[in-house]
Amino acid sequence: MKIGISAEKSAATFDRRVSVAPMMDWTDRHCRYFHRLFAPHALLYTEMLVAKAVIRGDRERLLAADAAEHPVALQLGGCDPAELAEAAAVGAAAGFAEINLNVGCPSDRVKSGSFGACLMAQPQLVGACVAAMRARVQVPVTVKCRIGIDDRDDFEFLDEFVEAQVRAGVDALIVHARSAILSGLSPKENREIPPLKYAHVHRLKRARPNLAIVLNGGLTDAHAAAEHLRAGLDGIMLGRAAYHNPAILAQLERELVDAAWATPGPEEIIERMVAYAGVQARNGVRLHAITRHMHGLVVGADGARGWRRFLSEVASRPDAAPQTLYGALPLLKRRFAA
Repeated sequence: MKIGISAEKSAATFDRRVSVAPMMDWTDRHCRYFHRLFAPHALLYTEMLVAKAVIRGDRERLLAADAAEHPVALQLGGCDPAELAEAAAVGAAAGFAEINLNVGCPSDRVKSGSFGACLMAQPQLVGACVAAMRARVQVPVTVKCRIGIDDRDDFEFLDEFVEAQVRAGVDALIVHARSAILSGLSPKENREIPPLKYAHVHRLKRARPNLAIVLNGGLTDAHAAAEHLRAGLDGIMLGRAAYHNPAILAQLERELVDAAWATPGPEEIIERMVAYAGVQARNGVRLHAITRHMHGLVVGADGARGWRRFLSEVASRPDAAPQTLYGALPLLKRRFAA
C-alpha cells in the first residue's frame, strides 16, 4: 500500500483543499511526518517561527523537514516587512511550498512582539509585509487571520482588512471564523468562547470569488467540513481535531481528493514510524519526541486506552528504542473504521 507521498512530488502542485493548522509545540517535523501518512495531499504547516529567528537562528534545526512531509507551508511571525521578506526567502530556498503570515494568534507572547492577531488593527502594515514577501519569493504568500479583534467582528472590518491584502497581492487567505479577544481571554478561551461566524467567511468568498479562501475554526467532523467546500470555499483547515484524531485526515482525503485512498491501519503506521524513528535516533532524537504526537493513532477503538498508556509509560522512557513500538501491536485489536 502507498503511504504518504513520494519525495519527487513538486511543492508547486500542492492542493489546499485540506490542510492542518500551524499549532505551537505540536506541528513540528515529527508530527507532520505522522500526519502525512494519513493524507497524501493535505497541505501541512509548520509551527509559527519568528522571522528574526529564521534569519539569525539555527536554520538547520528550525527548518528541518523530511522529504516525505512535503508539501509543507512555513508560517512566519513578525511585523517588519524587510525581516519578513528575508525570512520568506530563506524558507522558499529551504523548499517550503508556501509562506504564511500569522495574523491570528491571540497569545500574550505574540501580542507583546507586535504580531499575531493584534495586527488586524493595522491592515496597511500587514499589506506592506505581504508585498515585501511577494517581491522576494516565487511561492505563494498567504495570511492566516481571524474575522476580527475585540469588539470588531463585523463583516465590514474583515472586508477592509482583506482589501489591503488583496491590493498587496496575497495569494490566499486562511480565516479562523472567530474574533480574537486580545484582553481578558486566554489562548485556549479564544479558541472556544468567541462565537463561530462561518457566514462571514462564505460572504467574503462571494464578495471576492477570485481570492482563494480557506476556512478554519471548530471543524471536527469530516463530512460537515467537506460541505464548506461544496458551498464554494477553496479549502478547510483543521487544527486540534486532526491532531487528536488524525484518521479524520484520511476521511477527508477520500471524500474530497481520492475516493480510492485506503486508510492505513495501525500496524502499517507503526511500521513506518519505527523506520522513521530509527533514522531520527541516529541524529540523537529520543523516541518520545516522535511518539508524543501519536496518541490519536486509534480513537474509540479496542486497545486505544492501552495504546495511550503504552506511549506514556513505555515509549517515553529515555532509553526506549524505535522497535519498542512493536510491543504495542497486541493492544491494537482492530483497524481504523472505514
